Amino acid sequence: MSNLPAASAPDSSGIPGLDTILAGGFTPHRLYLIEGVPGSGKTTLALQFLLEGLAKNETVLYVTLSETENELREVAASHGWSLDGVHIHELSTPQESLDPDSQYTMFHPSEVELGDTTKRILEQVEGLRPQRVVFDSLAELRLLAGSALRYRRQVLALKQYFVGRGCTVLLLDDSAVSEHGLHVHTIVHGVVSLDQLNPEYGGDRRRLRITKFRGRRFSEGYHDYEILTGGLRVFPRLVAAEYRRPGVQERISSGLKPLDSLLGGGLDRGTSTLLVGAAGTGKSSLATHFMMAAAERGERSAMFTFDESVRSLVTRSTGLGFDIHRHMDSGLISLQSIDPAELSPGEFSHRIRDAVEVDGARVIVIDSLNGYLNAMPEERFMIVQLHELLAFLGQLGVVTLLVSAQQGLIGQMANNIDVSYLADGVILLRYFEARGEVRQAISVLKKRTGAHERTIRELTIGSNGLSIGEPLRELRGVLTGVPQERGDPADTLRK
Repeated sequence: MSNLPAASAPDSSGIPGLDTILAGGFTPHRLYLIEGVPGSGKTTLALQFLLEGLAKNETVLYVTLSETENELREVAASHGWSLDGVHIHELSTPQESLDPDSQYTMFHPSEVELGDTTKRILEQVEGLRPQRVVFDSLAELRLLAGSALRYRRQVLALKQYFVGRGCTVLLLDDSAVSEHGLHVHTIVHGVVSLDQLNPEYGGDRRRLRITKFRGRRFSEGYHDYEILTGGLRVFPRLVAAEYRRPGVQERISSGLKPLDSLLGGGLDRGTSTLLVGAAGTGKSSLATHFMMAAAERGERSAMFTFDESVRSLVTRSTGLGFDIHRHMDSGLISLQSIDPAELSPGEFSHRIRDAVEVDGARVIVIDSLNGYLNAMPEERFMIVQLHELLAFLGQLGVVTLLVSAQQGLIGQMANNIDVSYLADGVILLRYFEARGEVRQAISVLKKRTGAHERTIRELTIGSNGLSIGEPLRELRGVLTGVPQERGDPADTLRK
């Protein structure tokens, strides 16, 4: 509960994710700067802000120098909004600009137009007495001012005018043309910067950052967002420290006694396990087995797959004897196919948070980290965000399975990215050759939360699911891919 008086309660932006970043919304009766490059969503954000006020029976005003009322209504219509009730005031029209009588000769145009523009703004505010105002845009006011000093004085005068009038004002500005030294950051109460990235492949990615917010705590750093039909959708940056909860010490079974033996009794809640191996060694099948075991316990699980379609995964799982359809229909298992070219890292984290906090998933599978890496602009960002994500899931007691494909098939293996130090446990799956066949082996290399079996066992994947044999004690060099037998080969590899 907030200790702020009712009159100082934040003004919601109309965008839930942005309100989260701003700790509730904008401090009322202040001026804010919304800056960004063209196409970053400034107008959309401003309209959402006004529509939120309109929904609360507030009087709202959109003052525009750069767009016509028809253009604003077209933008709103594209989102399914109606601007009925929103007061829109155009400060100039094309006819006025082309009228020969409007061309000044004795005085510089800025000397006449700036004063006239300011007067018309104040007349609208005095007549309507709005609670929310959007001014679009400062770029036009900067041109009318003619000089940096006059521009700054004009913005300062607007701020002083709105103080005490019970009005929250958003000033829109184009960061691509704003000149260094002419920013109004020092005048306004807060600044929201909208940024747009243009990756070499895939769609544009957008992110925002609160560069200033006086008198209130806010979530720092960059936060991903997207523009959809219906407005901006903001994904607040995940901060694991905000989700600290007392942990519950509990070990869950995999449903296979030999696998539990390898794992020292099973997987511990709140831990992450890396499933690493070459393509086709059974990493995804093993992860699916853990999800099926969770469903049999009545727990929800969610898999986010980058490398495989949901149809392919379901078909493969059905072929292994997993009744995955039944658990998907009941909601115990959720499968989501992720397109790394279209999904921002922030939205991916948001989906996982929804799966855990909204849907109640107790097991999360990311298949694979190789695809996850491709969703990130640079590798170092992936490592930091993955660390934060695993810490968040661990504090909520979620069992996390990370699938990582190694390069190569038999012999020496290589990882294009090593995250084994982040995971609490590591399960290695390898191919090995024996008696003219390519077989699979499974072993546990690491478990932070307790002892585990250090043997290497044979893994068999068939129509009845996964089967794990006895330790391969009569073989040496299994991890090299071409082991040597000790004793009778027939006894060693007999099924």
